Amino acid sequence: MAVYVMMIKEMENDKKVVYKFGPNEDKLGEIEFDKKTRKFEIAEKVDDDNISNEAYERWAAERIVRVVAREDGKFPERMSVEK
Repeated sequence: MAVYVMMIKEMENDKKVVYKFGPNEDKLGEIEFDKKTRKFEIAEKVDDDNISNEAYERWAAERIVRVVAREDGKFPERMSVEK
């Protein structure tokens, strides 16, 4: 089964970046990435009966880590994950 995760940047400052994430705009969670400690916090869970929150959280976190590692920490307004 193919999975699509959309990510929309809500805010960014020197300390953190916050993205809404989920399968569509009706089912979005919120993930925060602390730029200093490099830790994640899930502020809101994704409301999806088909796929677990943990899976969405992992995919969103992996995409953010990729930005830090490969894109020099320049967080785009929108990102996606396709699995």
